[in-house]
Amino acid sequence: MGVQLVRRDGFYGWLYGRRSVRHFLRRPVPERVLERILEAATWAPSAHNRQPWRFAVLHTAQARAALAQAMGAELENDLQADGLPADEITLQVVRSRQRIEGAPLGILLCLDSASLNSYPDSHRRQAEWLMGVQGVAMAAENLLLAAHAEGLGGIWLCAPLFAPLAACQALGLPETWQPQGLLLLGYPARVPPARMRRSLMEATRFF
Repeated sequence: MGVQLVRRDGFYGWLYGRRSVRHFLRRPVPERVLERILEAATWAPSAHNRQPWRFAVLHTAQARAALAQAMGAELENDLQADGLPADEITLQVVRSRQRIEGAPLGILLCLDSASLNSYPDSHRRQAEWLMGVQGVAMAAENLLLAAHAEGLGGIWLCAPLFAPLAACQALGLPETWQPQGLLLLGYPARVPPARMRRSLMEATRFF
């Protein structure tokens, strides 16, 4: 039997208590806390131990505003192409910018394509890329749980997938960094109630 470091009942109660927090206090995240949660993210598993994750930490208001503006412009273009009314477009763009700029801390998680194995055939190249995406996602989950352990709230946004080039250009990121998601973090102003989950039997098949 392995060593049990955390009481089982306490762990699951803590795990189920994590929420997607969208509203934050105007309280900065201390550097030592930021370093701990980033370090925790690097302990995620990854295929071939390539550790493909890269973190663009937006700890200044200027950086968050630059990203929000760049992604907002792309969102506006997409919504116009969708044929949405002008007032609805404005509402969605403003809400997106306010969400990003209103968080005390943002972390753009990227996949570094230079870290991946190279294959001559497209099938294995696609599989390798997908394994890299999975690694970044697992690092993001580690980061979210570490933030939860520190008393922070956070939310995972996939919006950078719709504007990867704009996000990279706004922050001056290397060409090999491919944005996968944006984590907004801070001390919660309010914690939302739990949302319903699919039943285990609905999501599972036993063989």
